[in-house]
Amino acid sequence: MTETTHSQTTPPGGGAKPRSPEYRLAVDALRGLRQDLIHDAFAYRQLPRMRVDGPLTRRLPGRLRELAAWTPHAVICTAALIALSIATVDQGMALVLGLLAAVPVLLTLVRPVGAFWVSMAATPLALPFGDDWGDWPWLPGSFACHLTVLTIVAIRTRPRTAAWMWALTAAYGILAETLFGTAGRYSTNTGPMLVVSAFILLAVTVWHIRRHAEQEVTAQQTVTAHERSRRTLLEERTTIARELHDVVAHHMSVVAIQAEAAPYRVENPPPELEKAFATIRENAVAALTELRRVLGVVRAEDYEAPDAPQPTLADLEGLLANVREAGLGVEKVVTGAVRELPQGVELSAYRIVQEALSNTLRHAPGASARVEIGYVLGGLGLRIVNGPPPNPSLIKPSPGAGHGITGMRERVTMLNGEMTAGGTDDGGYEVAVFLPVALPDEDDA
Repeated sequence: MTETTHSQTTPPGGGAKPRSPEYRLAVDALRGLRQDLIHDAFAYRQLPRMRVDGPLTRRLPGRLRELAAWTPHAVICTAALIALSIATVDQGMALVLGLLAAVPVLLTLVRPVGAFWVSMAATPLALPFGDDWGDWPWLPGSFACHLTVLTIVAIRTRPRTAAWMWALTAAYGILAETLFGTAGRYSTNTGPMLVVSAFILLAVTVWHIRRHAEQEVTAQQTVTAHERSRRTLLEERTTIARELHDVVAHHMSVVAIQAEAAPYRVENPPPELEKAFATIRENAVAALTELRRVLGVVRAEDYEAPDAPQPTLADLEGLLANVREAGLGVEKVVTGAVRELPQGVELSAYRIVQEALSNTLRHAPGASARVEIGYVLGGLGLRIVNGPPPNPSLIKPSPGAGHGITGMRERVTMLNGEMTAGGTDDGGYEVAVFLPVALPDEDDA
């Protein structure tokens, strides 16, 4: 017979019962009320000046533009004067009522949440100085003052604060009518206050939500543009890496084959020579394997190496013939002694000319272009310039604008070259590139 002992673990907190969802909701609500309307209620929060870089204000003269920055302050001061005038109409204690109506409105300039509490306190304080047969529980001046304060504070804070202000306003109105509105001497205006303030605060809340959404969209567009630019840069680098992989792999394969065939070209080669060529071939094969392992990751799964060899400057005439058939009048000028350059330089130079002419076809239809190739002692100079388009109205926006320039800069940077690109004085566009090439004696050294 087995005896089993059950032990009961006391939950943390001394066995306190879990709180109900209603209790947690009430606690969260009170915490929100404290954060929005009680904590630092009278903190100094000066109303900032208005931005003057809008479509209308930016056209104003300098002095008027400086004054336009104070427009929100002028509007609030005007609203305070309006509340003051309403409070002093047909009232005995005009000065007191005017101050009780204007001060809370002006206080929103520096202490918005505190202005709400001052308006709430000024409302019952104004009642003894008003007409006994007037509206209840808001005198006309207090009514205008409180609506103005609610609107300004809602604009300067957030929607949750507006909801709390409306709830407290409703609680005050209902409490005042319940306790003092039964004598029948007053016409109550709690209903109009709550309805009008609800519509105003709802409009302000919608404005807040739309403004926040626009800011999020703007931020998202900025991030998207940055990511698009980064993705374009990575794509260009990937394309360059693929092409260079093919170029280097071709040369390393040739080295390995020549090293393997070299001993058979010599009759009775010494063992040292055979061993040297075998070492060269082993190193070439090992380097080729490592190259494919490292650079092979840039190839997409569906990428296939081109069957034709990579283009060089010798193939430039075919490219120019193609763009001439597309309607671009292009002239080629070569200066200096034409010589064979490293294949990476030849390929990059060809791609740069190709992209520059493509940009001319895309952004300056009907314009003429000129391709200048200069063979100098320390490298290769390129200059591709086009004139202004004869009919700018025919130009259509291109979603890929700027990506070609990014690819050209990547190629030039990879070869430690220099590049400038920008508009010309006559409205055309110019791309100037210099690609350095080491001298043969520098390679030997």
